[in-house]
Amino acid sequence: MKIGIDIRVIGKNRTGDEVVFFNLVKNLAKIDRENDYQLFTDRDPKKDPALAEEIENLELKNNFEVIYINSPNRFWWNFWALPNYLRKNPVDIFHTQYIAPFRLPKKIKLVLTTHDISFNFFPQYIRFSDLFFLKTLIPRSLRRADRIVTVSKNEREQIINFYKIPSEKVNFAYNGVDFEIFNQTIPEEALERIRKKYGLPEKFFLYVGTLQPRKNIPALIQALAIFYKKYKMNDIKLVIAGNRKARNFDPEIDKTIEKYNLRDSANFPGWVDEKDKPALYKLAECFVFPSLYEGFGIPIIEAMAAGLPVVSSDKSCLPEVGGDAALFADPGDPEEFAKKIHEILSDKNIREDLVRKGASCAQEFSWQKTAEKTLEIYQSLEK
Repeated sequence: MKIGIDIRVIGKNRTGDEVVFFNLVKNLAKIDRENDYQLFTDRDPKKDPALAEEIENLELKNNFEVIYINSPNRFWWNFWALPNYLRKNPVDIFHTQYIAPFRLPKKIKLVLTTHDISFNFFPQYIRFSDLFFLKTLIPRSLRRADRIVTVSKNEREQIINFYKIPSEKVNFAYNGVDFEIFNQTIPEEALERIRKKYGLPEKFFLYVGTLQPRKNIPALIQALAIFYKKYKMNDIKLVIAGNRKARNFDPEIDKTIEKYNLRDSANFPGWVDEKDKPALYKLAECFVFPSLYEGFGIPIIEAMAAGLPVVSSDKSCLPEVGGDAALFADPGDPEEFAKKIHEILSDKNIREDLVRKGASCAQEFSWQKTAEKTLEIYQSLEK
C-alpha cells in the first residue's frame, strides 16, 4: 500500500498532538518495510531547520518520502493544494488529525486521528472562531473518515456517543512513552545543569503541559496556597513548564498567583526541550496534573517512567491510564489535591509504592505498540 501521513504538526516544541504523530511515524519506520509512506508537510525542510532536524530524528527508511507542498496558508493547503496533489498522485490511505482535507478523492481511504473532543464539553474555553470551525468541520471529517483513531477507551466511547458513530468505525491506540529514555540514570552534574538552565528551585512540584484553561492550573495554584497554609511546607515551590506565549494561555493563572500572593512560589521555566524532560522530572518531588479533560494524558506516563510519584485529576481517561499507579483527586477540589500531595511527601511507603507501580504502568505504554495498532488499522482498509 501507499500510505500518506500529514506531518504538519511535527516541529521542535512538541505538545500532545505533535508528540503522538512524531513517535507514530518514527515507530512505523522501525516496524514496516512493506508499505510505502509519503509524509506531507506545508513547510520546506530546506528552509526550516527545526523541521529538518525533526525529520532527521524520525530515522526514516527508504520506503519513506517527505513531500513538501507549498501553499500561502494552512487553510488553502487543506482545501486546495493537498487535494490537487493527491488527485494527480493518489495514495491508498491518507492519515491526518481532526480535520479531513476538503475534496479528498473518494477512492482514497481516510484515517482520522481525533485525540479528544474536549471542546464539546468545555466550549467556554475555546475562542469563538476556533469553536465554530471545530463544531462545523470535525463532524464532517468524522463522517468522511473510513476509520477513526483515538487514544483511549474513554475517548472512543465519548466519540461514539456524542457523534452517534458506528462503534466498528472507531478504534483506539494508546499513546506511549520512551521508557528507556525517561527511566535512565542521569548523573548529578547533568541534573544540576538542567536546574541552572531553567532556573529551577531546589525542591518543587512539577506540572508539564500547555497552559490553556482546560488544564485547570488556577486550581493547582489554589492547592499550593492551601498546602502552604495547612502543612507549613513553604520551601517546596511549584514549577509550571509550558508556553506562556501561546494564544490559548489562561490569564486566570496570573490572576490566581496575585490573589494568593504566590509570585515567589510559582516558577515558569517556559517550554522545556524534549531532551531535557527526563532530568526535569527527576529533579521534582512529585508530578501534579489537575486537568479537567484529557484524551490520554502523556505527561503522567512520562513522570511515572522517570520515577516520579503522580497526583492526577480523576476525570476523563486519567484513571484508565494511571490505574493504581497514581493518587487521584477531584480537579474541582484544591484542598483534596493539597492533601494528596502531602500524602506523597509525608509517607515514604506511599511514595515508594507509587514509584514502583508507576514504572510498571509506564512500561505498558510504548510507541511501538501505538505503531503496531495503527498499522493493523491501515491493513484493515487494504483492498
